[in-house]
Amino acid sequence: MAKEGYKRKLTAILSADVKGYSRLMGEDDEATVRTITAYREVITEVVQKYRGRVVDSPGDNILAEFASVIDAANSAVEIQGELKTRNAELPEDRKMEFRIGVNLGDVIHDEDRIYGDGVNVAARVESLADPGGICVSGTVFDQIESKLPLGYEFLGEQSVKNISKPVRIYKALMDPEAVGKVIGEQRVEPRRGQRVALLVLTVLLLIVGGLLIWRSVSPPVEVASVEKMAFPLPDRPSIAVLPFVNMSDDPKQEYFSDGITEDIITTLSKVPKLFIIARNSTFTYKNRSVKVQQVAEELGVRYVLEGSVRKAGEKIRVSVQLIDAVKGYHLWAERYDRDLKNIFALQDEIAMKVLTVLEVKLVGGQFSLFISRGTDNLEAYLKVLQGREFYERQDRENNFLARQKFEEALALDPNYAAAYNLIARTHFMDVWLGSSISPKTSLMTAIELTRKAIAIDDSLADSHGLLGYLYSLTRQHDEAIVEGERAVQLDPNSSTSYLWLGASLLYVGRKDEAVAMMEKTIRLNPMPPSSWYVFLGSALYNAGRYDEALTAARKAIELSPNNIFAHLVLVVTFSLAGRDEEGRSAAAEVLRIQPNFSVDSFAKRLPYKDPTDVKRIVEAMCKAGLK
Repeated sequence: MAKEGYKRKLTAILSADVKGYSRLMGEDDEATVRTITAYREVITEVVQKYRGRVVDSPGDNILAEFASVIDAANSAVEIQGELKTRNAELPEDRKMEFRIGVNLGDVIHDEDRIYGDGVNVAARVESLADPGGICVSGTVFDQIESKLPLGYEFLGEQSVKNISKPVRIYKALMDPEAVGKVIGEQRVEPRRGQRVALLVLTVLLLIVGGLLIWRSVSPPVEVASVEKMAFPLPDRPSIAVLPFVNMSDDPKQEYFSDGITEDIITTLSKVPKLFIIARNSTFTYKNRSVKVQQVAEELGVRYVLEGSVRKAGEKIRVSVQLIDAVKGYHLWAERYDRDLKNIFALQDEIAMKVLTVLEVKLVGGQFSLFISRGTDNLEAYLKVLQGREFYERQDRENNFLARQKFEEALALDPNYAAAYNLIARTHFMDVWLGSSISPKTSLMTAIELTRKAIAIDDSLADSHGLLGYLYSLTRQHDEAIVEGERAVQLDPNSSTSYLWLGASLLYVGRKDEAVAMMEKTIRLNPMPPSSWYVFLGSALYNAGRYDEALTAARKAIELSPNNIFAHLVLVVTFSLAGRDEEGRSAAAEVLRIQPNFSVDSFAKRLPYKDPTDVKRIVEAMCKAGLK
């Protein structure tokens, strides 16, 4: 008897395992693990395509469930086709062939697992399949016999442990010449009671199928709680785009899947009627197994877009699905098989589909206004993607490698505005990392390159935002605010643009506005780098909001314990708040991190327009014991 609280339902079950798995492991365990890992990803991708869910995958076995018998059978056929293609590339003794069984039966749900007779029968059906083949139970055959381009061979009635009656088993024949044929013994005509039961079952399946189509769902996902969200839901459709999974055989293709993710985020970010989380936050989930519910609650969004990318030579396959985390179901899922040369159009197609599904209406319907890739040269674009991967690591060596890639992209397309902007970023990063021989020269070079980017393409928000901040650092304050405001206008979801504009406003004394910009920055990027909390803390203590400034500084230190700028925010805030003893303790931490710290040297780098703002900070530091 089922334990009270367990849920039962009729579902289609796909069970698969590897023929000769023990032999493969014994001969070469590492190669076997690599192969089964890759094949398991292929199977999962196909299962998801047909709106199924992988329930479990212990060892060499994979168990999946589907709301539709047709989807389960189609999934099995496509899986065997995909694996046959991959096996053709392996030596005969290293081929990994799966046996697949499909059953329609009653199961018990216990959290994310399923149990029961339906699962046991599926496993028995699978054991009778040939390597690379498919067997189905009689309950499945009755539903799909005339609906799929397959033939069937009746294998008779088979006994199943703990099942009182034998189970009819059919071998699926995938040869085109076998379509429509049923080979073997004739089935006994069902009795009247059986016919009625089958009719009822069919009606129930049609009702369930109709509901699924009506809701456009894949199997339900765990519902996110609006009350538990870290931030209130915005007043417009809110979405997080998770890093697309690299399904290619070559792990070095990671830059490509990351690049596609970033470009979709960038395109959607420019739509004013959409709220989209920044790349920095969503990429914290990269290579992690997380539930959509967790993502939605931690980032404060309703919708989550996730996908995978497989790149093989000049071909790409992108699978993508959009999930409503609050209601707990899939809104849309699609798989695209395209030539690599069509990658730009594919990215735009995915972004446009998201807007369509979410019913985001564009002014005049002009989606093209939000597309600004800057090049039609595929090779140059790929160089930029590779360079961005290096740049995001934010250390001296990778910053140099990033600049090389961006310069190679520019050589391929001299009018590639984004390449100019990214090279400018590497020069600014040299200053930030302390690897610049002449910080002043590096800043001026960055300004010159950013201006070139804008001259080529004035619609790049990132170029305007970066130029605005560079202007602030070189004390061109009026120009800085103009560029910062232009960046926010072009991309109302760019957390970086709000950050840079907030800094520019802070340096001219518009403190409350600076705080507002920084708060928008954190909302769009709820999992930011440590330095962003430093900016927020600086704006808060300048605005006299000391308790909040301390909270921001402590968050920065939690993310990066030796961030000297975060400790300096504590020093200044404690001193300004009259908490002298705590200020001295914070100053001691500054000297622990940097024993030769100089207040005078630090003050010379503060680009405040009003000298009294600098004087106030200097006095606070000296009061805490810094010199």
